[in-house]
Amino acid sequence: MSSSTALLIIDTQVGLIEPAYQGFSVLEQIRTLLDKARAARVPVIYMQHDGPQGSDLEVDTSGWHIHPSIAPQEGEPVVRKRASDSFYQTTLAQELETRGIHHLIVTGGQTEYCVDTSVRRAVSQGYDVTLVGDAHTTYDNQVLTAAQIIAHHNTLLDGFCTDEACVSVKAAQDIEL
Repeated sequence: MSSSTALLIIDTQVGLIEPAYQGFSVLEQIRTLLDKARAARVPVIYMQHDGPQGSDLEVDTSGWHIHPSIAPQEGEPVVRKRASDSFYQTTLAQELETRGIHHLIVTGGQTEYCVDTSVRRAVSQGYDVTLVGDAHTTYDNQVLTAAQIIAHHNTLLDGFCTDEACVSVKAAQDIEL
């Protein structure tokens, strides 16, 4: 990976990740990538969703905190957001620009909301994206199981491109940092 790469960890908060499909397995995959990124001095940026009052991600509740197994270290920015789009009314673009980032390795939750929206928005803004296919998660819904949602998004987003940027989906073990 080049020095223009960053690891983007989306909404791996206790109230979202622990009850999600294979949440602890996803945390392990992210932990492995996090260790590789830190060892290679690849920037790590966290997104943290500020949920409404009464939600599992309500600000300053136990569910709102980033999971302690992958907690940010000093100097690793935590960008707070209120929408599925990690770029919408946040400082993410500035964080990336400051670091000269042009390629994002994306992990986290929730697959069909924040992960999907942020990946698509990143590509539309000219960032190449590697979506880590076994390091994002969600929940069953009335139509599909979480496993089906994840598989569908991995298939749908792999090769999603503009004239300038593209998404590729890879397993965590295949990510070189």
